[in-house]
Amino acid sequence: MIETSGLTKRFGDFEALSELNISIPTGEITGFLGPNGAGKTTAMRILTCTMSPDCGSATVAGFDVVDQPDEVRKRIGFMPENAPLYPDMTVTELLNFVARIKAVESADHVESIITQTGLDSMRGKLVAHLSRGFRQRAALAQALIGDPEILILDEPTSGLDPHQIVEIRELIRDLRGHRTVLLSSHQLDEVARICSKVLIIDKGKLVVEVDPLQVEGTLEDLFLRSTSGGTR
Repeated sequence: MIETSGLTKRFGDFEALSELNISIPTGEITGFLGPNGAGKTTAMRILTCTMSPDCGSATVAGFDVVDQPDEVRKRIGFMPENAPLYPDMTVTELLNFVARIKAVESADHVESIITQTGLDSMRGKLVAHLSRGFRQRAALAQALIGDPEILILDEPTSGLDPHQIVEIRELIRDLRGHRTVLLSSHQLDEVARICSKVLIIDKGKLVVEVDPLQVEGTLEDLFLRSTSGGTR
């Protein structure tokens, strides 16, 4: 489970997060939506212990991100937008390198992740020679190394073509029940297809929480309905 209470982060006079309160249940895929600059990435950086909040609290798998960051890091896999990958490594070398960093000793584990993410045919290719779609698969595979119970994915389909988007969506959908997933996007239809709950934030605040089955129209339409009291 992931929970935040009064989570606030400021950059000078700009308040990126303003008393954000969210709760993400275990084993579910939750969509995290909002326009660019809404605070999604800032919240994810705090949840992955790469940034500290100014006030408020956040817990991941029961551990506080400020007081127990090492315990949090042991339990999460993080796929940032435009995930940094070593271009001069092959896919297998990259994932074995990540496995060593995470103290994963089983070679079978890396092999199973390669198969799970559809990278079998790319295992010997340099990361620099991968298409955008396969780079995203490699980034997701990297996040899955170590069998984390929680995955935090920041814009995982950004920059992909329609066919690649469908493939990545299917990979993420298959994680339901096996992982707790927080998936950020600014595409309403994307999260509606794969998530069991949708959290929409704007200006650092939670605007509305909705069931994907209730999602209709555009993100702008949903904002209008929520602010006028038409969505619960």
